[in-house]
Amino acid sequence: MLKFVGIIVGLVLLATAIVASSALFTVHQTQQAIVLYFGKPDRVVTEPGLHVRIPFAEDVQYFDTRILDLDPPEVQVPLVDKKRINVDAYMRYQIVDPLLFFQSVTTENNFQDRFGRLVNSSLQQTIARNSLGDLLSEKRANIMKQIRAEIELAAPGFGVKIIDIRIGRTDLPVEISQNVYDRMRAEREREARELRAEGKEEAQKITARADREKVVLVADAKRKSEILRGEGEAERITTLADAYGRDPEFFDFYKSMQEYRKGLGGDSTTMVLSPDSDFFRFFGRESRK
Repeated sequence: MLKFVGIIVGLVLLATAIVASSALFTVHQTQQAIVLYFGKPDRVVTEPGLHVRIPFAEDVQYFDTRILDLDPPEVQVPLVDKKRINVDAYMRYQIVDPLLFFQSVTTENNFQDRFGRLVNSSLQQTIARNSLGDLLSEKRANIMKQIRAEIELAAPGFGVKIIDIRIGRTDLPVEISQNVYDRMRAEREREARELRAEGKEEAQKITARADREKVVLVADAKRKSEILRGEGEAERITTLADAYGRDPEFFDFYKSMQEYRKGLGGDSTTMVLSPDSDFFRFFGRESRK
């Protein structure tokens, strides 16, 4: 009997523990919660700590109180200048009304999907009214202000507050990028050809100018050398004439020595002359004296 009573008491205590544990839930500092009574929102719990609920009748849905990120898929936008670009935006938001958030989207995944489409729609409508040059200029800031203003109008209906929204990247589609790259490459090649042609033409001009200067310099040098040679020859003749006038006999002897050097300078020189030839007039003169 006592054993049976012990089992009953144990079961009661176990059931009590199960009911007590299911009746308690914890809200962390980074969370806020909605208590659902048979699936319908009953109350919002924003205070962190331990809270009570009705077991098996009430359920708890948690939402983050921190700043969250939304990164919708990349979207292609046609611009006013007929170009198409791929736009990648991102947004930071915070859930400020968990009850309205739950009623509008139920879960954060649903919000990411629905609000992401809304952000991309706003991007397409606003950016499509501008050109690619506008997106790459100072007008980009004003475009982002317009997009943010539209998004902030829709945010309160979801129970969220927009912290920031930006365009992360704007790229041309692959096929357009390739066409632009090909055009840029062709343009650079054309410029390179023009520069090479201009350089070749300038090189030819410099070479021709250098050749002309060379001809002028060589001609001038030859002219000066001829003048100097003529002056030297005149000086030589004057000197010889002066020497001849001062001592004709010595001059005659000097000229004969030069002729001997020319005529008898080789190792195999052979000359057949009479001993009393005038060519040898200076040989043996001392012995005859």
